[in-house]
Amino acid sequence: MRDLAFVFFLLALFGLGLRRPFLLVLAYAYVDIVTPHRLAYHLLNGIPISMIVASAAIGGWLILDNKKHFSLAPRQGLMAVLLGYCYFTTIYADFPVEALEKWNWVWKAVFWAAFLPLTLRTKLRIEAHLLVIVLSAAAIIIVGGIKTLLSGGGYGALNLMVDNNSGLYESSQISTVAIALVPIILWLARFGTIFPRDRRVQIFACGLIFACLLIPVGTEARTGLVCIAVLAILMLRDVKRRLVYIALIGALSIAVIPMLPSSFTSRMETIGKYQGDQSASTRLVIWGWTWNYAKEHPLGGGFEAYRQNKLRVQTVSESGEGPVQIVDAQLLEDQGRAYHSSYFEMLGEQGFPGLILFLLIHGIGLLRMEVLRRRYFREEGDRAWISPLATALQSAQIIYLVGSLFVGIAYQPVIWMLLAVQIGLDTVVARQAKNALAERSWAKKPVAAPVSI
Repeated sequence: MRDLAFVFFLLALFGLGLRRPFLLVLAYAYVDIVTPHRLAYHLLNGIPISMIVASAAIGGWLILDNKKHFSLAPRQGLMAVLLGYCYFTTIYADFPVEALEKWNWVWKAVFWAAFLPLTLRTKLRIEAHLLVIVLSAAAIIIVGGIKTLLSGGGYGALNLMVDNNSGLYESSQISTVAIALVPIILWLARFGTIFPRDRRVQIFACGLIFACLLIPVGTEARTGLVCIAVLAILMLRDVKRRLVYIALIGALSIAVIPMLPSSFTSRMETIGKYQGDQSASTRLVIWGWTWNYAKEHPLGGGFEAYRQNKLRVQTVSESGEGPVQIVDAQLLEDQGRAYHSSYFEMLGEQGFPGLILFLLIHGIGLLRMEVLRRRYFREEGDRAWISPLATALQSAQIIYLVGSLFVGIAYQPVIWMLLAVQIGLDTVVARQAKNALAERSWAKKPVAAPVSI
């Protein structure tokens, strides 16, 4: 029954897409995030659904969509350059077979992010795409939130519908993305027009945000706790009564901590005692190895280059009570450990050119959203939604950039989709401003006096 439900749902999306090609763009977001072929048992296994939907969406745009306001942004060009460079490093990768496996999904994420802004030419389309991203991720987040409430979760124990620990079904990735989506959820609840902004939408938005906050608890991903702290700080920008907000956050934290699972609090305590935690100590050693590797291979080693690392990790832990403390020092050896950081992932795999391109793409996005946020901060009426959306997209990006310090998710498709939405927003707002300027210029143009005969 589950397979049939997915099949009929996808067929319905294709049917609607024949009349409204943009719906196929939304369908790709759903397929890429939820990956229904991994949730199905038999019927969808082995079928390249994402490639089929992407091809149909691009074909629909080429043949049927309006291209009156076609334009390319500099960041789309940077994405294309990064994609080409990744292809180059894949050809000359240290591990060509493994590198090709990662390339097979990375190029889709980056290519789609470069293509997507071409379709986001109206406010309604931007809103629709954000809504599909949120609801698609919600299919995973709500399940995780319910299981956390019922069982408390646990590190590596929270089953998010599939056993395959990749994509948004991996604990650190879903924790980072869930918290990053909170500002987007708040914007949709406040400015969304697809659903009526009534009490039902508000209740669902509050429930979904609660589920997002539960994901780091259920997965016990330390990255999620860091992202929650960043979210709380970023929300200070838009809070009118900041002292009251800080007091409420403090009181809520004190009230919630006793209700958290003991395993969660024990794991979070290792953030400040990284010397005694093998996972945290290994990260520092891996980062040091990656830096030394990049100095010897400045162009990078291609995807999966970390497989050649050999590490010696020193851990130090203390136990006991009072003045008597037992110090336990161990020297552990390991190899083939992943980067555990998006920045070192880019540095090790794509070298300094890839890291610079990655930072440029994100840096320009942060800057452009800040410009829009400030420029339209006091706007009302038809343009009141612009500054809050720029703020939400910027906040989501900052949360991701902080979270990715500790997780290797440089090519996470949801984040690249949000980058594409940033470009779409920038383009739509620039076009509106240009049209408004042209209208004002036309209104001020003097009218020629009638000629007497």
